[in-house]
Amino acid sequence: MLETGIKYSKETVCDENNTAAAVGSGSLRVFSTPALLTLMELCCAEAVLPFLEEGQSTVGTSVSLKHVAATPVGMKITAECVLREVDRRRLVFTVKAYDQTELVGECEHERFIVNNDKFLDKCYSKAE
Repeated sequence: MLETGIKYSKETVCDENNTAAAVGSGSLRVFSTPALLTLMELCCAEAVLPFLEEGQSTVGTSVSLKHVAATPVGMKITAECVLREVDRRRLVFTVKAYDQTELVGECEHERFIVNNDKFLDKCYSKAE
């Protein structure tokens, strides 16, 4: 059962593929904001996976992100999330990310629990 207080962490390494220069969000070889957001979202999504029913998933719906420090190529980044609020299908997380020396980002992230088939049917009906 999903309850507040669930904690989870996820790591990645800043490499040439996730720098601002590589993804087009800037021109410098530092960990990009889009990569930071991806790490944070994955952390939250994976945190609740064991608690979902078969055929369910979560989708991100909102994020308020501050990227507060740059991380060089070769350094590890760890995101740590806490499930702060559960309102039926709505989940709200607080996430902080650290490189090997300091806090590099923090966010509030909202996800919703969805039925995979129903969600995809509704999405792809737009193409008909």
